[in-house]
Amino acid sequence: MPLAGMTVVVTGAMTGPLEKLSRNQMNELIERAGGRSSSSVSKKTTLVVAGEGAGSKRTKAETLGIRLTTPDEFATLIADFVD
Repeated sequence: MPLAGMTVVVTGAMTGPLEKLSRNQMNELIERAGGRSSSSVSKKTTLVVAGEGAGSKRTKAETLGIRLTTPDEFATLIADFVD
């Protein structure tokens, strides 16, 4: 499971392979890949998927030193779980 034990926050507009997914579908995808989805960034957050127009959540992740990934990088990470 690529996201085992991880708490993932998705922010901004998704692009690439994830572009057509709703936020609910993204959350389901995260859970299928072994992670936990969250709507807010905190010290417990492991990864932030920052799409186009990602604002305050991206800034907070940077402040807390949380790993940021683009939608494309995230799609590669969980490729086995993307329909």
